[in-house]
Amino acid sequence: MSTRTPRIQLILGSTREGRAGEQVAQWFAHLAAERDDVEIELVDLREFPLPFFDSPVSPKRRIGDDPRIQAWAAKVAEADGYIFVTPEYNYGYPAVLKNALDHLYYQWNDKPVGFVGYGGIAGGIRAVQQLRQVVVELGLAQVRTQVLIPKVFTAFGDDGQPVDAMHATTASALLDEVADWARMLQVKRNADASVDELATASA
Repeated sequence: MSTRTPRIQLILGSTREGRAGEQVAQWFAHLAAERDDVEIELVDLREFPLPFFDSPVSPKRRIGDDPRIQAWAAKVAEADGYIFVTPEYNYGYPAVLKNALDHLYYQWNDKPVGFVGYGGIAGGIRAVQQLRQVVVELGLAQVRTQVLIPKVFTAFGDDGQPVDAMHATTASALLDEVADWARMLQVKRNADASVDELATASA
């Protein structure tokens, strides 16, 4: 069964004014765009202003009827994998990112996810560690390599590139893992879809 070039969404998980994540995400997106084994799309949560998740029904049963939720579900469903770009706020990740995750379930399933963290001295590692606990429950397959950018406000030069060249090396390794897993999981999702079609046809 054929697979397409994996479509990877780079999800920018901060919406606040003055966010450093925009520069981080633009750098990573440009790096990924140089590859021919993935198609990268930058998805900014500012463009998906979701209501606070307060549904009495789990998204495992039904997602909300709000057009904003439907638009978010359609966007997430387009991808074969994800990379979350997250800051660290008080040892955690932003509420807007958790809210975006919680609104959906099946749209995330059986797809890989990687992480790019940024912040102060810790480089966002505690936010990434917390996200790793969440994505398991959403059926996402997390990759091992992660990009962590400490002291983010001085981490990039005037050319928009990281001062520490190691970040580009780590980012390439992260993309390698996400691309590999995206191709493998495409096969699984295609096979599962075929089984469902056969079951429906024979019912």
